[in-house]
Amino acid sequence: MADGAVVADLETGPERISNAYQNWYRFSRNPTAVIGAAIVILCVLAAILAPLITPYPDHVGAVVNFRARHQPPSLDYWFGTDNVGRDILTRVVFGMRISLLMAVVVLGVAVPVGTALGLAAGYFGGWTETIILRLTDIALAIPGLVLVLAVAAVLSPDLLTSMLSLAALWWTWHARLIYSITKQLRGQEFVEAAEVLGASKFHILFREILPNCVSALAIKTSLDCGFVILVGASLSFLGLGIQPPTPDLGTMVSAGASYLPDFWWESLIPGSAILFVALGFNLLGDGLRDLFDVQEIR
Repeated sequence: MADGAVVADLETGPERISNAYQNWYRFSRNPTAVIGAAIVILCVLAAILAPLITPYPDHVGAVVNFRARHQPPSLDYWFGTDNVGRDILTRVVFGMRISLLMAVVVLGVAVPVGTALGLAAGYFGGWTETIILRLTDIALAIPGLVLVLAVAAVLSPDLLTSMLSLAALWWTWHARLIYSITKQLRGQEFVEAAEVLGASKFHILFREILPNCVSALAIKTSLDCGFVILVGASLSFLGLGIQPPTPDLGTMVSAGASYLPDFWWESLIPGSAILFVALGFNLLGDGLRDLFDVQEIR
Protein backbone atom coordinates (compact mmCIF):
# COMPACT_ATOMS: atom_id res chain seq x y z
CA MET A 1 0.00 0.00 0.00
CA ALA A 2 1.40 3.41 -0.93
CA ASP A 3 2.23 5.82 1.87
CA GLY A 4 -0.75 8.03 2.64
CA ALA A 5 -3.35 5.69 1.11
CA VAL A 6 -6.03 4.96 3.68
CA VAL A 7 -9.29 3.55 2.40
CA ALA A 8 -10.13 2.72 -1.19
CA ASP A 9 -13.10 4.51 -2.65
CA LEU A 10 -15.64 1.72 -3.09
CA GLU A 11 -18.31 3.90 -4.62
CA THR A 12 -18.72 3.04 -8.30
CA GLY A 13 -19.63 5.40 -11.11
CA PRO A 14 -23.29 4.29 -11.29
CA GLU A 15 -23.62 4.72 -7.52
CA ARG A 16 -22.28 8.27 -7.76
CA ILE A 17 -24.77 9.05 -10.51
CA SER A 18 -27.58 7.56 -8.42
CA ASN A 19 -26.61 9.62 -5.36
CA ALA A 20 -26.36 12.77 -7.46
CA TYR A 21 -29.79 12.10 -8.93
CA GLN A 22 -31.28 11.53 -5.48
CA ASN A 23 -29.78 14.79 -4.20
CA TRP A 24 -31.08 16.67 -7.24
CA TYR A 25 -34.53 15.12 -6.79
CA ARG A 26 -34.64 16.18 -3.13
CA PHE A 27 -33.45 19.64 -4.07
CA SER A 28 -36.02 20.01 -6.86
CA ARG A 29 -38.82 18.98 -4.50
CA ASN A 30 -37.99 21.87 -2.18
CA PRO A 31 -39.82 25.01 -3.45
CA THR A 32 -37.70 27.31 -1.29
CA ALA A 33 -34.46 25.97 -2.72
CA VAL A 34 -35.72 26.08 -6.30
CA ILE A 35 -36.94 29.67 -5.99
CA GLY A 36 -33.67 30.72 -4.36
CA ALA A 37 -31.58 28.99 -7.03
CA ALA A 38 -33.70 30.56 -9.79
CA ILE A 39 -33.23 34.05 -8.32
CA VAL A 40 -29.46 33.56 -7.96
CA ILE A 41 -29.10 32.22 -11.51
CA LEU A 42 -31.19 35.09 -12.86
CA CYS A 43 -29.08 37.69 -11.05
CA VAL A 44 -25.80 36.10 -12.16
CA LEU A 45 -26.90 35.89 -15.79
CA ALA A 46 -28.14 39.48 -15.71
CA ALA A 47 -24.80 40.64 -14.31
CA ILE A 48 -22.81 38.69 -16.92
CA LEU A 49 -24.97 39.80 -19.84
CA ALA A 50 -25.46 43.37 -18.60
CA PRO A 51 -23.97 45.11 -21.67
CA LEU A 52 -26.26 43.08 -23.94
CA ILE A 53 -29.58 43.24 -22.10
CA THR A 54 -29.62 46.78 -20.73
CA PRO A 55 -31.27 49.47 -22.87
CA TYR A 56 -28.72 52.24 -22.21
CA PRO A 57 -25.30 50.67 -21.43
CA ASP A 58 -23.58 54.04 -21.90
CA HIS A 59 -25.45 55.33 -18.81
CA VAL A 60 -23.02 53.39 -16.63
CA GLY A 61 -20.45 56.16 -16.80
CA ALA A 62 -20.44 59.92 -16.35
CA VAL A 63 -23.41 60.62 -18.61
CA VAL A 64 -25.94 63.43 -18.04
CA ASN A 65 -29.22 64.14 -19.76
CA PHE A 66 -30.99 66.84 -17.81
CA ARG A 67 -33.95 66.82 -20.16
CA ALA A 68 -34.76 63.29 -18.97
CA ARG A 69 -33.99 63.73 -15.26
CA HIS A 70 -36.47 62.41 -12.69
CA GLN A 71 -38.54 60.61 -15.31
CA PRO A 72 -41.01 58.11 -13.77
CA PRO A 73 -41.14 54.49 -14.97
CA SER A 74 -42.34 54.40 -18.58
CA LEU A 75 -41.94 52.49 -21.84
CA ASP A 76 -38.75 54.40 -22.60
CA TYR A 77 -37.33 54.05 -19.09
CA TRP A 78 -38.82 50.97 -17.40
CA PHE A 79 -37.46 51.88 -13.95
CA GLY A 80 -37.36 55.64 -14.52
CA THR A 81 -34.33 57.91 -14.49
CA ASP A 82 -32.21 59.46 -11.76
CA ASN A 83 -31.38 63.07 -10.93
CA VAL A 84 -29.11 63.47 -13.97
CA GLY A 85 -31.27 61.58 -16.46
CA ARG A 86 -29.57 58.18 -16.43
CA ASP A 87 -31.61 54.99 -16.88
CA ILE A 88 -32.11 53.30 -13.51
CA LEU A 89 -32.71 49.84 -14.99
CA THR A 90 -29.31 49.91 -16.66
CA ARG A 91 -27.56 51.11 -13.54
CA VAL A 92 -29.34 48.57 -11.31
CA VAL A 93 -28.22 45.66 -13.51
CA PHE A 94 -24.63 46.92 -13.60
CA GLY A 95 -24.83 47.66 -9.87
CA MET A 96 -25.79 44.04 -9.27
CA ARG A 97 -22.49 43.16 -10.93
CA ILE A 98 -20.64 45.10 -8.27
CA SER A 99 -22.62 43.45 -5.46
CA LEU A 100 -21.95 39.94 -6.75
CA LEU A 101 -18.28 40.77 -7.31
CA MET A 102 -17.99 41.89 -3.70
CA ALA A 103 -19.55 38.66 -2.44
CA VAL A 104 -17.25 36.54 -4.62
CA VAL A 105 -14.06 38.36 -3.60
CA VAL A 106 -14.84 38.64 0.12
CA LEU A 107 -15.88 35.01 0.47
CA GLY A 108 -13.21 33.85 -1.98
CA VAL A 109 -10.64 35.15 0.50
CA ALA A 110 -12.45 34.51 3.79
CA VAL A 111 -13.67 30.95 3.20
CA PRO A 112 -10.29 29.31 2.36
CA VAL A 113 -8.51 31.20 5.15
CA GLY A 114 -11.19 30.44 7.75
CA THR A 115 -11.43 26.80 6.66
CA ALA A 116 -7.67 26.19 6.87
CA LEU A 117 -7.40 27.84 10.29
CA GLY A 118 -10.48 26.02 11.60
CA LEU A 119 -9.11 22.66 10.46
CA ALA A 120 -5.74 23.34 12.08
CA ALA A 121 -7.24 24.51 15.38
CA GLY A 122 -9.69 21.62 15.64
CA TYR A 123 -7.25 18.87 14.69
CA PHE A 124 -3.94 19.87 16.28
CA GLY A 125 -5.31 21.44 19.48
CA GLY A 126 -2.84 22.72 22.06
CA TRP A 127 -1.08 26.00 21.33
CA THR A 128 -2.28 25.96 17.74
CA GLU A 129 -5.89 25.91 18.92
CA THR A 130 -5.31 28.56 21.57
CA ILE A 131 -3.55 31.01 19.24
CA ILE A 132 -6.08 30.64 16.40
CA LEU A 133 -9.11 30.92 18.67
CA ARG A 134 -7.71 33.98 20.46
CA LEU A 135 -7.04 35.66 17.11
CA THR A 136 -10.60 34.81 16.12
CA ASP A 137 -11.97 36.31 19.32
CA ILE A 138 -10.00 39.50 18.80
CA ALA A 139 -11.22 39.82 15.20
CA LEU A 140 -14.82 39.18 16.27
CA ALA A 141 -14.53 41.92 18.89
CA ILE A 142 -13.83 44.55 16.21
CA PRO A 143 -17.03 45.98 14.68
CA GLY A 144 -16.85 45.64 10.91
CA LEU A 145 -18.01 49.18 10.23
CA VAL A 146 -15.38 50.61 12.58
CA LEU A 147 -12.65 48.70 10.77
CA VAL A 148 -13.83 49.89 7.36
CA LEU A 149 -13.96 53.48 8.64
CA ALA A 150 -10.43 53.16 9.98
CA VAL A 151 -9.11 51.66 6.74
CA ALA A 152 -10.95 54.31 4.70
CA ALA A 153 -9.29 57.01 6.79
CA VAL A 154 -5.89 55.67 5.78
CA LEU A 155 -6.71 54.56 2.24
CA SER A 156 -9.17 55.95 -0.26
CA PRO A 157 -12.76 54.70 0.19
CA ASP A 158 -13.41 52.45 -2.78
CA LEU A 159 -14.56 48.95 -3.68
CA LEU A 160 -11.19 47.29 -3.08
CA THR A 161 -10.87 48.85 0.36
CA SER A 162 -14.34 47.66 1.35
CA MET A 163 -13.71 44.12 0.10
CA LEU A 164 -10.37 43.75 1.85
CA SER A 165 -11.75 45.16 5.09
CA LEU A 166 -14.69 42.76 5.11
CA ALA A 167 -12.53 39.78 4.14
CA ALA A 168 -10.18 40.61 7.03
CA LEU A 169 -13.06 39.94 9.44
CA TRP A 170 -15.27 37.45 7.63
CA TRP A 171 -12.89 34.50 7.91
CA THR A 172 -13.62 34.30 11.63
CA TRP A 173 -17.14 32.89 11.20
CA HIS A 174 -15.92 30.13 8.91
CA ALA A 175 -13.00 29.35 11.19
CA ARG A 176 -15.38 28.92 14.12
CA LEU A 177 -17.72 26.71 12.10
CA ILE A 178 -15.00 24.42 10.73
CA TYR A 179 -13.27 24.29 14.12
CA SER A 180 -16.39 22.98 15.85
CA ILE A 181 -16.97 20.32 13.17
CA THR A 182 -13.31 19.25 13.13
CA LYS A 183 -13.31 18.99 16.91
CA GLN A 184 -16.24 16.58 16.73
CA LEU A 185 -14.64 14.50 13.97
CA ARG A 186 -11.18 14.40 15.55
CA GLY A 187 -11.95 11.31 17.62
CA GLN A 188 -13.98 9.43 15.01
CA GLU A 189 -12.89 5.96 13.98
CA PHE A 190 -12.14 6.84 10.35
CA VAL A 191 -9.69 9.55 11.47
CA GLU A 192 -8.00 7.24 13.94
CA ALA A 193 -7.78 4.55 11.27
CA ALA A 194 -6.09 6.97 8.91
CA GLU A 195 -3.57 7.88 11.59
CA VAL A 196 -2.83 4.22 12.35
CA LEU A 197 -2.28 3.52 8.65
CA GLY A 198 0.31 6.29 8.54
CA ALA A 199 -1.57 8.88 6.54
CA SER A 200 -0.02 12.35 6.48
CA LYS A 201 -1.56 15.22 8.39
CA PHE A 202 -2.37 16.93 5.10
CA HIS A 203 -4.23 13.84 3.90
CA ILE A 204 -6.21 13.55 7.12
CA LEU A 205 -7.19 17.22 7.15
CA PHE A 206 -8.09 17.65 3.50
CA ARG A 207 -9.10 14.14 2.39
CA GLU A 208 -10.75 12.76 5.52
CA ILE A 209 -12.09 15.67 7.61
CA LEU A 210 -12.72 18.45 5.06
CA PRO A 211 -15.17 16.44 2.89
CA ASN A 212 -17.34 16.04 5.98
CA CYS A 213 -17.42 19.84 6.35
CA VAL A 214 -18.46 20.60 2.77
CA SER A 215 -22.22 20.57 3.35
CA ALA A 216 -22.09 22.94 6.32
CA LEU A 217 -19.56 25.12 4.48
CA ALA A 218 -21.78 25.33 1.38
CA ILE A 219 -24.78 26.39 3.46
CA LYS A 220 -22.80 28.97 5.40
CA THR A 221 -21.25 30.40 2.23
CA SER A 222 -24.62 30.69 0.49
CA LEU A 223 -26.16 32.50 3.45
CA ASP A 224 -23.11 34.74 3.75
CA CYS A 225 -23.38 35.83 0.11
CA GLY A 226 -26.63 37.61 0.87
CA PHE A 227 -25.22 39.10 4.06
CA VAL A 228 -22.07 40.36 2.33
CA ILE A 229 -24.21 42.05 -0.32
CA LEU A 230 -26.28 43.78 2.37
CA VAL A 231 -23.18 44.92 4.28
CA GLY A 232 -21.53 46.10 1.06
CA ALA A 233 -24.63 48.09 0.13
CA SER A 234 -24.65 49.63 3.62
CA LEU A 235 -21.04 50.72 3.22
CA SER A 236 -21.80 52.25 -0.17
CA PHE A 237 -24.80 54.03 1.32
CA LEU A 238 -22.39 55.66 3.78
CA GLY A 239 -20.00 56.60 0.96
CA LEU A 240 -17.36 53.99 1.87
CA GLY A 241 -17.84 51.74 -1.17
CA ILE A 242 -17.33 52.29 -4.86
CA GLN A 243 -17.49 55.95 -5.81
CA PRO A 244 -19.69 57.65 -8.47
CA PRO A 245 -20.23 57.59 -11.37
CA THR A 246 -19.77 53.80 -11.28
CA PRO A 247 -23.20 52.33 -10.46
CA ASP A 248 -23.62 50.69 -7.08
CA LEU A 249 -26.92 49.70 -5.49
CA GLY A 250 -26.13 51.19 -2.08
CA THR A 251 -24.91 54.45 -3.62
CA MET A 252 -28.06 54.64 -5.76
CA VAL A 253 -30.28 54.21 -2.69
CA SER A 254 -28.34 56.95 -0.91
CA ALA A 255 -28.61 59.36 -3.87
CA GLY A 256 -32.31 58.64 -4.39
CA ALA A 257 -33.13 59.11 -0.71
CA SER A 258 -32.55 62.84 -1.13
CA TYR A 259 -35.57 63.03 -3.46
CA LEU A 260 -38.09 61.02 -1.44
CA PRO A 261 -41.05 60.83 -1.56
CA ASP A 262 -41.56 62.70 -4.85
CA PHE A 263 -39.20 60.58 -6.95
CA TRP A 264 -39.59 57.34 -5.01
CA TRP A 265 -38.34 55.06 -7.80
CA GLU A 266 -34.80 56.43 -7.58
CA SER A 267 -34.36 54.87 -4.12
CA LEU A 268 -37.03 52.17 -3.96
CA ILE A 269 -35.99 50.24 -7.07
CA PRO A 270 -32.26 49.89 -6.21
CA GLY A 271 -33.29 48.96 -2.66
CA SER A 272 -35.64 46.31 -4.02
CA ALA A 273 -32.80 44.94 -6.15
CA ILE A 274 -30.66 44.53 -3.02
CA LEU A 275 -33.55 42.75 -1.30
CA PHE A 276 -34.11 40.53 -4.34
CA VAL A 277 -30.56 39.23 -4.67
CA ALA A 278 -30.06 38.84 -0.89
CA LEU A 279 -33.37 36.96 -0.64
CA GLY A 280 -32.26 34.59 -3.40
CA PHE A 281 -29.09 33.59 -1.55
CA ASN A 282 -30.95 33.22 1.75
CA LEU A 283 -33.61 30.98 0.20
CA LEU A 284 -30.88 28.93 -1.51
CA GLY A 285 -29.03 28.54 1.79
CA ASP A 286 -32.19 27.41 3.57
CA GLY A 287 -32.84 24.92 0.80
CA LEU A 288 -29.31 23.53 1.04
CA ARG A 289 -29.70 23.21 4.80
CA ASP A 290 -32.83 21.11 4.30
CA LEU A 291 -31.09 19.10 1.58
CA PHE A 292 -28.08 18.21 3.72
CA ASP A 293 -30.21 17.93 6.88
CA VAL A 294 -27.96 20.30 8.82
CA GLN A 295 -29.81 21.51 11.88
CA GLU A 296 -28.20 24.86 12.53
CA ILE A 297 -25.53 27.01 10.92
CA ARG A 298 -24.32 30.09 12.76
